[in-house]
This record gives sequence, C-alpha cells and structure tokens, in this order.
Amino acid sequence: MADPIGIEIRNLYKIFGPYPAKHVEAVRAGMTKAELQARHHHVLGLRDINISIAPGSIQVIMGLSGSGKSTLIRHINRLIEPTAGEIIIEGQNVVEMSPEALREFRRHRTAMVFQKFALLPHRTVLDNAAYGLEVQGLSEAERYRTAMRWIERVGLLGYEKSYPSQLSGGMQQRVGLARALVNDAPILLMDEAYSALDPLIRYDMQTVLLDLQNEVKKTIVFITHDLDEALRIGDRIALLRDGDVIQQGSAQDIVLRPADDYVANFVQHVDRGRVLKVGTIMATASASLPVPDVAIDPEASIAEALKRMAEGKVQALRVENEGGEVIGHLPFQTAINAYTGRSEIAAE
Repeated sequence: MADPIGIEIRNLYKIFGPYPAKHVEAVRAGMTKAELQARHHHVLGLRDINISIAPGSIQVIMGLSGSGKSTLIRHINRLIEPTAGEIIIEGQNVVEMSPEALREFRRHRTAMVFQKFALLPHRTVLDNAAYGLEVQGLSEAERYRTAMRWIERVGLLGYEKSYPSQLSGGMQQRVGLARALVNDAPILLMDEAYSALDPLIRYDMQTVLLDLQNEVKKTIVFITHDLDEALRIGDRIALLRDGDVIQQGSAQDIVLRPADDYVANFVQHVDRGRVLKVGTIMATASASLPVPDVAIDPEASIAEALKRMAEGKVQALRVENEGGEVIGHLPFQTAINAYTGRSEIAAE
C-alpha cells in the first residue's frame, strides 16, 4: 500500500483564450471574470487558488456549474495546463514536470474516477479493473489477482466476467472505483463521480468510499455540486464561485461560520443536527459545575446528543475523550441553539 502524500496548490491561475499570460496581471489586480470576457474575450477559469491538502484526507471541492471545480481537479494531474502557479507533490512542482516525468506521475501517483464511468464496453469487469496494470506491463496472473481483490472489496464479487452493459449505473461506478484503486496510486481524483447516480445508490457509494478510505488512506480530491455529499465525506471543503475560493475549512467551519451571504445561502437548509459535532459546541470542563450522569463522545452529532438526553431524561451530557477523560459538558439549551442556528458558536 502506497504511503499517503499531500498536495499544495499555490497561487494557481487559469485563463482560457489565445493569449492567457498577457492578462494574468490584470486578473491579479482585480479584473473580474465578466470584465475579462467583455474587454479581452478571454475566460477566467481559476483565480489565485491556494489549497493545502493533508496526506490521507478527503478534500472536497464544491460549487455550482461554472465555478471552476472540474477545471481545478484537472490541474492536479495536468490534464489542463495552468496559466500561472504551482502544484507541489512530494517536493516536485507538477507544472514543471517533463513529458516523461508527467507520464510516470500520472501512471503511478494518481488515479481518476469519472462521472460517466469511462469503462471499456468490450472488456469484462475484471479486464476493466485490471486495465491500468496491463498498461504497466504486469503479467496477466498478477494483474488479475490484484484486480480481483479490489473487485471483491467494492462489492462486485461474482460479476467479474460481466460486461458494463450488464451492470447498473452504481455497479459500473464500483468498477471505475476498483480500476482506480488497483494501481495503488496515493492520490485519487474523483470528478463528480457520483453525480449521475440515483440518490439511494449515491448514498451507498459514499458509504463504500468512506469504508475504503478507513482502510487505504488515500489523498482524495472529490468534486461535487451537492452540499450534503460534501458535508458527509469531506475532511475539508473548499467552496468555489466564478473561479475563486470563497471559503474553505471543515464542515463545522462552513456551517457555523459562513464567510458571506453566498455561503450562508448554501448552508441554510443543512440538517445541522447531523453535521455539527458535540466537540464543536460543548463547554469546556469546569470544576465548579456538576458532572452529568450520561456521557457522550465529542465526535457524536448534535442529533445523537439530543437523543441521548431524551433517553436518559437529563438536561446535560458530560463529554469524554477516548481515554475516558471528561473534557467538557453539553447543556440541553446549547445543543438546541446549535441545532436551530439561534446562536453564534465559535468553532474551534
């Protein structure tokens, strides 16, 4: 299993048009996307993107159509050439890689899962999953052995001899995921991977991904336009609008402290009880306060905390870490205020 690696995106710009480099300084100086289009007939794709992605984490990039999220993910493996900026991975700037180095980087350090599956229709599930290893020149026995492991892991054991046309959309996306994992690349790029799936299948695939991530610890960049999906799977979320990062942080940060009205409108209908965690809103432990009888984990949701209070018929919970140490307490009114959004809470 490859060790996880981080990604540093620094001062990244992308301008589409015949002379993009000529207009970088104007964009840096504040020229808007609309002004660039009107005056120079160029399109601003990304403006000064700075994102630090921790090794082994899931970084969600989200936004509406045209926000630049798919453009951004294609810069990481340089399917799109940047106009300016750096992408640092394992101490190397991907932007400066030679064609040979870039080819090796794409082949061994990154894998991609697409929205439209991109399976080869004339190949079986097994051959589709093993395709990357075939390109690398591995023997049939070795690539099939590795592919079968991941076919089983994504829940497709028994379908390895089937063809894509014989599978449902969710099953086809499982093949795409298995194909990406077979190469054991430390970086997994997922561009709207679940957007074409029905809601129930989509939720199931999110669960598959989270379960796999607990095992494989890839550095995953996940593109979506769906806030619920972003909040469920993302360790951190970057919200884009018109090529700019409007806000980035944890789900807690974005729900509790939206950066502006645009972000606030995004999160206003979120089920806060499911998203917000006890550790974010609890009061710290105090010797002057009585210790509640019922305990809860700081990673539990507010909804779970309120349920625990109702079941225990208590007005507060003590918050304990994994070692059993009391680190805080959660009063009923604090939980209700956070759930309904009636009070400002400083997320740590």
